[in-house]
Amino acid sequence: MLSGLRRRLLVMLLVPLVGLALLNAWFDYRSADNVALQQDKRLASVVPLLADSVIGEGVRKTDPPLVLMPPAAAEFFVGSRAFALTDPDGKLLLGEEWLAGLPPPDDLLEFHSEENGGTTWRIARQRQQTVIGPVVVAVADGSDPRQQWARSVLFKVLLPNLVLIAAAAFAVGWAVERALKPLLELKDAVERRSPRDLSALDETGSPEEVRPLVQSLNRLFGLVNAQAESQRRFVADAAHQLRTPLAGLQAQVEAWAQLAHGAGRQGRLELKADQVDKLRGATRRTSQLAHQLLALSRADARTMEAQPRERIDLKALCEDQLQVHLDAATARRIDLGLDAEPVEVKGHEWLLRELLGNLVDNAVKYTPEGGTVTLRCGTRDGHAFLEVEDDGPGVPEAERGRVLERFYRVQGTAGEGNGLGLAIAQEIARVHRTQLELHTGAGGRGLRVALPLAI
Repeated sequence: MLSGLRRRLLVMLLVPLVGLALLNAWFDYRSADNVALQQDKRLASVVPLLADSVIGEGVRKTDPPLVLMPPAAAEFFVGSRAFALTDPDGKLLLGEEWLAGLPPPDDLLEFHSEENGGTTWRIARQRQQTVIGPVVVAVADGSDPRQQWARSVLFKVLLPNLVLIAAAAFAVGWAVERALKPLLELKDAVERRSPRDLSALDETGSPEEVRPLVQSLNRLFGLVNAQAESQRRFVADAAHQLRTPLAGLQAQVEAWAQLAHGAGRQGRLELKADQVDKLRGATRRTSQLAHQLLALSRADARTMEAQPRERIDLKALCEDQLQVHLDAATARRIDLGLDAEPVEVKGHEWLLRELLGNLVDNAVKYTPEGGTVTLRCGTRDGHAFLEVEDDGPGVPEAERGRVLERFYRVQGTAGEGNGLGLAIAQEIARVHRTQLELHTGAGGRGLRVALPLAI
């Protein structure tokens, strides 16, 4: 669109300039044509004067006639002018021999142009009555304005106009570029924006002609932001409202499960313990889903990018998560280890804690009993990193892009899950202007999830 606008402006400005240059050339030609008409009139006025200048025949028949030119005729023949007097049969009596040619068929004055000696001459011929009888008077002028214009049109008209058009094109292009610079800056400002950045554009920095467009965009941004904020509040409120009753329900089910297992051993309760276990698992999944929805809503909030960041000790963060998940790992006989180097980064601590918790929870959940899960942090290639590696079933390379999507689970995956853990981690990574990296674990087994972070 912008290139089209620039092209239209250039065409609309340069086409009139080209038209003016052509009009100037046409006026130059018309000016030369008017001068040529004046020249023809002067040639026509000299012809009778030259005829009247003949005062008699020569002493011998072979001698030229006697001519006495008046001052007006004498002044005319100074410079590149010539004349000739011939008899009605075309025999030269006096003057330039190259002008002796076929006489005109009647007494009318005739004009034509003729090339001689590298010069184009404008020639006027007419039969005239003189004291010695009828003669043909030919008068020639070598300063034909039409021919001069034709010779000088390249250097005096076309070339200057072409130079003028080229200079004008450069000047107009520079002016159009400068005039469109605010529009280009507005385009760049919109392109640089994050999809979550719906703040208003600066109207004062926009040209007056573009300001209505900026105001319309700001109104659109406001509407979209209000709608997105409403959706985020709904998800956050729904997840928050679900957490409390689900927590109570889960506590009741846990107590019921313990009672069912104890009573089942004593034979006093007909309810099967596996039925209670299924109910407990469903309650845990529902509670975890509510917690993950709340985390996803908070991580997706646009305001996170505007909040100040703090210094975070990644080693301390890994140690805390090790303690949090140690019991779950021990229950499944998983070797949960730590390989941490002291390193600090700037970010949002609670978000990174949520991210690392999701990664460790996934690793512990999907790694077979007796497996190994390792938390790592440190520096690599000039960047800090967080990393969780397991020796479980891993994720096929073709599926690694999709497991970061919300509610997506690899087909055939065992264990409980909602498909939100990695999606939440990826959203948190975006808030920190980075991306999760999924690799195969050591020895070609398992999954290694790494998060590079700026120091």
